[in-house]
Amino acid sequence: MPDEERDGATGPPRMHTDQLAIDAEQVERLVATARPEWAGRPVTAIRSQGTVNAIFRVGRTIAARFALQPDEPVAHRTALEREARRSARFLQVCPVAVPEPLLIGDAGEGYPLVWTAQSWVDGDVVDPRAFRDARDLADDLIDLLATLRDVDVAGEAFRGYGRGDVLAPFDEWVQECLRRSVGMIDTAAIGALWSRLRDLPAPAGRSLSHTDLVPGNVLVRDGRLVGLLDTGDASAADPALDLVIAWHLFDPAMRERMRTGLGSSPDEWARGAGWALVQAIGLVWYYESSNPVMAALGRSTLDRLATSAL
Repeated sequence: MPDEERDGATGPPRMHTDQLAIDAEQVERLVATARPEWAGRPVTAIRSQGTVNAIFRVGRTIAARFALQPDEPVAHRTALEREARRSARFLQVCPVAVPEPLLIGDAGEGYPLVWTAQSWVDGDVVDPRAFRDARDLADDLIDLLATLRDVDVAGEAFRGYGRGDVLAPFDEWVQECLRRSVGMIDTAAIGALWSRLRDLPAPAGRSLSHTDLVPGNVLVRDGRLVGLLDTGDASAADPALDLVIAWHLFDPAMRERMRTGLGSSPDEWARGAGWALVQAIGLVWYYESSNPVMAALGRSTLDRLATSAL
């Protein structure tokens, strides 16, 4: 996980109009109430690329996560319980380090929702600008995805929401993002590409997927893959969904290495590009000012897609 404090700040930067307030002092009190044996451990706000949760490091071995936007309390607890189950299952099969769920803490101290604590995973968040032609990392990701695809998900249906089924239902979202992105990205090229990808046929089967394999969830050390974050949505999905990481990280040579290493069919590879487009299309206009790292990721991924030979 990123292990740097936010330059004197005690909470996350503001990225959403309805963002919930949470800072290190609140977290310290909440942690002490939930687990008295953890009381007194230093609490540090973490600089993160994430847009869903505020992350705080508790001591050296614990990460506490707090949703940044409001939710219905009962539904939120149910979602976090489901995430904990999925994370625990993913921990058993993932070949690299991932967080272990530790607890779900109650609301309080001015924060209105339940929250989670999990084990801290050491590593550096991968920088898309530094690994464009990283053969070792490409090979590690091939091994990771091949391992996940070998996990038995027979009888498991798609989770029923989000990315990982078919592309066409995301057309309204993409069209809205294209309208909002005029002057920021090459909307003509991206729009034309989307028109070719959105009606691709559904995958023939499902495999275990991380479902959000973006650079901010990929940890490296000395150029090698050492861990993954944010595993609470890991589930059966389109095998192409995790291919988004190829478009987020790599230039053509390493993307081709991943495609051939995984034996992706033309349709599977194209669906991966489609999922990367769906994921990246909202990053520039929404986070241009509030999260420049995410906006830059959106631009670089969309540039790769717009100039590809798909």
